[in-house]
Amino acid sequence: MPATPERLVIATRQSRLALWQSEHVRARLLALYPRCSIELLPMSTRGDQVLDRSLAAIGGKGLFIKELEQALVEGRADLAVHSCKDVPMELPAGFALAAFLEREDPRDAFLSVQYASLDAVPAQSLIGTSSLRREAQLRHARPDLRVAPLRGNVESRLRKLQNGEYDAIILAAAGLRRLGLTEHLRALLPVEFSLPAVGQGALAIEIPEGRADLAAWLAPLNHAPTALCVRAERAASRHLGGSCTVPLAAHARLAAGGAIEMEGLVARPDGQALVRRQASGPGAAPEAVGEALAKALLEGGAGAILQTLAS
Repeated sequence: MPATPERLVIATRQSRLALWQSEHVRARLLALYPRCSIELLPMSTRGDQVLDRSLAAIGGKGLFIKELEQALVEGRADLAVHSCKDVPMELPAGFALAAFLEREDPRDAFLSVQYASLDAVPAQSLIGTSSLRREAQLRHARPDLRVAPLRGNVESRLRKLQNGEYDAIILAAAGLRRLGLTEHLRALLPVEFSLPAVGQGALAIEIPEGRADLAAWLAPLNHAPTALCVRAERAASRHLGGSCTVPLAAHARLAAGGAIEMEGLVARPDGQALVRRQASGPGAAPEAVGEALAKALLEGGAGAILQTLAS
């Protein structure tokens, strides 16, 4: 294995946010390997192309990464950069997540032209979101509001808000901050109100499995605290069979002494049934903590909700 890479190609989606994320990884790699030639391979995915239906209706979040994975298989790219929340809980055979970069703010953001906070939004107002997880929690807390799907890249969603198509929208805070698009950001929703998606705010780097050289070169980019928390969250979701069709959230943080503290929820899309539980355990065993959270949710009634959604 060469001591340092000579050339790397990064597969990325074409959206402005995805390109920002990949350029960020490129800059981090160039700081480590200044003599390396690092290129981006922008690609359009099916998840980007089909905007008139929900993700659940067209096959789930894996549609944002399949084309990128194909570029890895064909050798056109060496690594792919993803928003971690877009990565399916079960990777296809032949792929591995080599690094998780330090997490941005994982919270959801409330944006509106007219209203300063969600509490100020009157009944029957229209709220836009692309996430069943957000929708379920919003309907649970504010059943008086109307909720409608909101697809597209960050900029197109903001245009819909500015054009008056929605009274307010809810997006991930991380993407807004990375792009500097905070003009209409009125409030960050506390995790007690809107528990984040698994991996929200973190970037993941995917590589072909078995590429020890790539894994070694990317290792310095891995942020250990973020990796432990995301691994715990992903384990909880895997145990629950998490997908775009299930309103599911899990959020972990490292506490004093290195323990992992987690909270998770499973809900019906209409918000009328919602189970929320907590778990904690040693940071040395993140997957075990995530599975303990999943079991607590199942025992608390999430199993019945999941069975209903599967039927």
